[in-house]
Amino acid sequence: MIHGYHVIFGAYGFWLPNDPRGSWSDYVGAREIARFGRATKSIERSELTLQQEHERQEAKQALKYPPVSFNGRQARAIGTGFMIAIRKSHFTVWACSILPEHVHLVLARHTYEVEYIVGLFKGEATKQLKKEGIHPFAAHRNKDNNIPTPWASRCWRTYLDDEEAIENAIRYTEENPVKEGKPRQKWSFVVPFTGLDKGWVTYH
Repeated sequence: MIHGYHVIFGAYGFWLPNDPRGSWSDYVGAREIARFGRATKSIERSELTLQQEHERQEAKQALKYPPVSFNGRQARAIGTGFMIAIRKSHFTVWACSILPEHVHLVLARHTYEVEYIVGLFKGEATKQLKKEGIHPFAAHRNKDNNIPTPWASRCWRTYLDDEEAIENAIRYTEENPVKEGKPRQKWSFVVPFTGLDKGWVTYH
């Protein structure tokens, strides 16, 4: 039985659908990067040769907008947006790390589909970036005069079916900033995981 989710979603340009390391995409929707190859859907992640890394960087440079890398102030705004989403829909978050190019969340199971939950988190975070005047694409409006999304279109997710899987995902998420040379993160909306009750099905 699924008890929770470990989700990862990237900022725009973080992990392209035809990334030679593998991706979670079935197709390449953007014409500007389609010339760099077909989608590389795979749950495995491979190491790159120097040539592949060069091609990956070329593909990033060919994007319609510059790849997004959130700064500290933007990360705080994203966290505020997440808190709003949590309060509105009563999500339970056991771990969160907001990094410059991607986000890790460990969530309790909910009545909403996990992809829909991620969409709500992205939406509230984007609203908060706009509200604070720090949206990374504020100067890059599209032909309809709208600000493009700062997020990649999809997410990667793992379904967590027991306490050990949840605890491992929490540990991985909490240690992720450390791997990038940053301190661990503490967010007020994160609640401690205290185990699963017998007969537990879903939180909301």
